[in-house]
Amino acid sequence: MPKTPNLKISIIIPVLNEANTIAPVISTARNAENVEIIVADGGSSDGTVEIAQSLGVRVLSTAARRATQMNAGAIAATGDILLFLHADTHLPRGYDFGVRQALAKPSSVGGAFELKIDARRLCLRLVEIGVNWRSHFFQMPYGDQAIFLLSATFDKIGGFPDLPLMEDFEFVRRLKKQGRIEIVPQPVLTSARRWQQVGVLKTTIINQIVIIAYFLGVSPDRLGEWYRGKKINSSKN
Repeated sequence: MPKTPNLKISIIIPVLNEANTIAPVISTARNAENVEIIVADGGSSDGTVEIAQSLGVRVLSTAARRATQMNAGAIAATGDILLFLHADTHLPRGYDFGVRQALAKPSSVGGAFELKIDARRLCLRLVEIGVNWRSHFFQMPYGDQAIFLLSATFDKIGGFPDLPLMEDFEFVRRLKKQGRIEIVPQPVLTSARRWQQVGVLKTTIINQIVIIAYFLGVSPDRLGEWYRGKKINSSKN
C-alpha cells in the first residue's frame, strides 16, 4: 500500500512585494487535488497581500526572512505534505501526482522538480542543464525547484535553519541525511529576473563563491550582507 495515498499538500509561498507575480503562481498551484495554499508575507507594501487575499488563500504576516516565513507557513499548515514554492515559480500541470508518487517510494524522504527558466537564452539552457544534473546526481535541489517533504519529516529535521542566506542549501543537506531526495522529471518554470538583473555569469560566480565560503565557515550573516551588496551593485551597472 502506498505511503502517500492522496495525502493533503500544503503549499507555502514566502513573499515580499510580489504583486506582479503572485496571482498566476497561486492559480497554477490551485490546479490540483486536495491542496491548501498559504502565503507567508514578510511585510509587502505593493498590494501582494490584498491580491492573495482576493484569491481566497490564507495569508500570514511574519518577519521578512525567507526561513522565518517558510517555518511560519509550515506551523500553520494542515497538510501531511509540505511544498515550498517561490513567488516567481510556476508548478507544472499534474504536480500533485508527481509529489505523491515521489514520496510513495520506500527510500524517499523528500523531493523537488527539475528546473526550467522563463527566458530564451542559450546560456540559461546551460544553467538548466547544470542545475538538473546536480539535482539528479547529487540530490541537491535548491529552493527555486519547489522542495517538498512529509510534514513529519520537516518536524524531525527541525525545519529551515534561521539563516539570512543558504537556508535551502542547509535544509537539503539535513534532509539528505534522512534518505533519498527524488527529482520529479516535470520542470517548474521560474522567472529569469535574477539572472537578467545581475547577469548569468555574474550570478553563477556569486552563487559558487557563497557556497564555497559557507563550507569554509564564513558567517551566513556576513555572506548575506555581501550577497545583497553584490546584487544591488550589479543591478546598477
